[in-house]
Amino acid sequence: MRSSPRLILVLQLTTALLAAGYGVMFTVLDDFRDKYSISESSLGLVVAIGFFTSFIGQVTLAPLADRGHARSLMVWGMSIVVGGTVLMAMGKTLPALLLARFFMGFGTGMAVPAIRRVIVLADPENLGRNLGRLLSLDVAGFAAGPVVSALTVGTFGLAAPFLLMAGALAVLVPIVASHHVQETADPPKERFALDLLRERGMAGAVVIGLAVFLMIGTFDALWALMMDDLRAPQWMANVGITVFAVPLVILGPLGGKLAQRHGPLRVSTFGLCGAALAMCAYGFLPAAWMLLAVGVVHSTNDGLTVTGTGIAVGLVAPPDRQAGAQGLLGGLQTLTGGLSAISAGWSYQHFGRGRTFLACALIMVTLVGVGAWLSGAAWGVRGSVEDGAAVALRV
Repeated sequence: MRSSPRLILVLQLTTALLAAGYGVMFTVLDDFRDKYSISESSLGLVVAIGFFTSFIGQVTLAPLADRGHARSLMVWGMSIVVGGTVLMAMGKTLPALLLARFFMGFGTGMAVPAIRRVIVLADPENLGRNLGRLLSLDVAGFAAGPVVSALTVGTFGLAAPFLLMAGALAVLVPIVASHHVQETADPPKERFALDLLRERGMAGAVVIGLAVFLMIGTFDALWALMMDDLRAPQWMANVGITVFAVPLVILGPLGGKLAQRHGPLRVSTFGLCGAALAMCAYGFLPAAWMLLAVGVVHSTNDGLTVTGTGIAVGLVAPPDRQAGAQGLLGGLQTLTGGLSAISAGWSYQHFGRGRTFLACALIMVTLVGVGAWLSGAAWGVRGSVEDGAAVALRV
């Protein structure tokens, strides 16, 4: 299942660019609100629909990557994202933005599980480090989005950063298409991956993983809005995201190694409890610079712990079903992110910042507790893909 180092590098760059396109959108939500008179609740829906279509793509199409179609899914998914990003650049109304996010989310849902499958199986013994590195590039791309926005929107308009991201990703599409991808010699018979939830380790990892995207969906939908409402300068909202991301970028590979060595579910449990405290703080601190300070601590914690659920799934899922397993986790996570983005926008508009973030923190802790209980003996699973799958079969 080894893949060429050049293909791995291209897929890492692809991951960064997919995240950068989302990062651009994330930091111009307040511009859409002010320029096109789109409400906070509607903008939450724009964020959310991408999560929903990504969920559909990951749950329904990801298992095809285990059945000999990994390269096709990557190429078509990337192409659809390019089209959606161009449409986002042109959109000035709520329906246009919703359609753009529909394509961006669906394309990402097609491509990402196949990418993760190639990365996981390229070097199973170093699963944690490699997924941690993928997280670093994902976050680095997301952090680059605000910088691109800050450098281009004021001079060239709202469309400029989206067109730049679409062009960069389009360059990589034919490169991925030209590479040979080692496919599964004996593909699994299962069409979907829902049966994997019968394993306690997988079920526990997924439930704990839902807490991650509950946090992400809430944070993403509200960050630009609450910074604007706190009268923070525009540069603080944009550059603040980059500052927030730096620890994640630096610590991702180390966090992945620590999770594989000490147990990814154990690491995620404690890390997400710390993250819940940070989310609660965002709701009540009175100044923008205080939110940034908490954000640095929060992202340091996440950099060391947030890869845990993806690594856990890589450990407990059968090697020949990695794409389906990662797609199941990612799909349910993005569905959670979409629901939390919608509810966060609505709650922020009607109940305010404090109650919204407090509710998010409490639900996060509940999900982590339920997931830790569900995982049973697999809560302490660690080692290689083969070792983890063997433990999962015993529990």
